[in-house]
Amino acid sequence: MRYMDHSATSPVNPEVLEEMLPYFNQSFGNASTLYALGREARTAMENARKQVASLIGAQPEEIYFTSGGTESDNMAIKGVVSKLKNKGNHIITSAIEHPAVEETCKYLEKEGYKVTYLPVYEDGIVKVSDVEEAITSETILITVMHANNEIGTIQPVAEIGALAREKGIYFHTDAVQSVGKIPVNVEDMNVDLLSISSHKLYGPK
Repeated sequence: MRYMDHSATSPVNPEVLEEMLPYFNQSFGNASTLYALGREARTAMENARKQVASLIGAQPEEIYFTSGGTESDNMAIKGVVSKLKNKGNHIITSAIEHPAVEETCKYLEKEGYKVTYLPVYEDGIVKVSDVEEAITSETILITVMHANNEIGTIQPVAEIGALAREKGIYFHTDAVQSVGKIPVNVEDMNVDLLSISSHKLYGPK
């Protein structure tokens, strides 16, 4: 068999597996406990947090581990709108988002939020000018994916992020398909929240 769908999922790299094995049967302590075994696990988690932060140009304390990309997208989007529900009820996204984002936005529409689904054009790209036109006084979140999981287009995330920052709007990007494949830096990209999934880059599912 020749496996050619690493954008869907990738096998665990042998080096990654080797690093993980001790935490299944040796250093398996609960990272929230105070005794030695738990402290070992806690140290490993904090080291992993530093490694992830370094990968995307973030700070370790900004890294939150979830079960995967879908939970990460959900937590980012629902977290922002819950925090800002008294400020506004409008979300801007694209028409080609992964279901993890699309379905979350549809759910929020049922909860009374307004969602603008921006089109893409012949090149599969969202126009920054369309984002700007869609912003209202009620806009509290913009969420546009970095790299599309089906056609591979790279969205102008840095430009959208700069616009969002100028307007005081939170910006989230689903970077599940891009991290580990192309350079990603949250500061350069003007990103407030970014979602990653390890199984796309030779880590565990």
